[in-house]
Amino acid sequence: MSAATTRSRTPRTPDRVCAEAVELARAAAEEAAFPGVVGEHVSVVAEGDRVVTHFFECKEPGYRGWRWAVTVTRASRAKNVTLDETVLLPGDDALLAPEWVPWSERLRPGDMGPGDLLPTDADDLRLEQGWSDEDAPPPNSVVSEEMAELVEAEDADVTDRVVVPARGSITSVAEELGMRRARVLSRYGLHSAADRWDESFGAKTPMAQAAPASCVSCGFLVKIGGSLGQAFGVCANEFGPADGRLVSLSYGCGGHSEAAVMPKPLRPAPPVLDSMATDEFSLRPAADSGSVPAADLATSDLGHS
Repeated sequence: MSAATTRSRTPRTPDRVCAEAVELARAAAEEAAFPGVVGEHVSVVAEGDRVVTHFFECKEPGYRGWRWAVTVTRASRAKNVTLDETVLLPGDDALLAPEWVPWSERLRPGDMGPGDLLPTDADDLRLEQGWSDEDAPPPNSVVSEEMAELVEAEDADVTDRVVVPARGSITSVAEELGMRRARVLSRYGLHSAADRWDESFGAKTPMAQAAPASCVSCGFLVKIGGSLGQAFGVCANEFGPADGRLVSLSYGCGGHSEAAVMPKPLRPAPPVLDSMATDEFSLRPAADSGSVPAADLATSDLGHS
């Protein structure tokens, strides 16, 4: 091990003149902060040859455990101590802000409001390509073999506990067609349900008024059967305000699958004022301007005799 390495690892002794400049360091800390928020002198640390940092307690509300660090120094063979820098540093038990998290990870269901846009990535796993004129479906398609095997494996336990009518019987056909019910909704019941759903998630809501597009063109819309399927669907966007609810096809929100961030309008440049040049203004009109006849020109400035 070299002597230089040994000397660098050896704790330095603070310079005596710099270490005694506590009042100078306190004045610098109070100038950077406010009087009264700089607490007691905590410690002094040698940063280098004739370079010392003084630490003061911070009494600023919300900055528990933080310390004012004032670094002072002096030139070789000089007795005058000068200020280097003043900063506010966290201590070992300082109260720190939580780690920054991107907005895409901070977003939670229900956070979206009227006028907010939630663009979707091109490779969003919740969406797949629509009509592609190809026979093979995408891997994440609901009709792909991989997805079908996954769904059958997850629903195996549920299917075993449900009493399923025998295939080929009239009962099974009626249940599959939705006809195995004693009563169904009347026309009045259908209209009442449509009015309720349209009032909560319809075209007249503030969210729909500020939406970039309607649900009829959104990839997160799940179609429903029956006559109500002509005007309503189910929202499947977990970040949307209507996730899992019946929405009107004319409803919309900022979580539309094709929403894009609108560019901000260009702001005009601030006016430039030329304060270096001067403009001359004559007190009397010029004789050669033609605006005033030469005979009418005043004989003295401002027309006074």
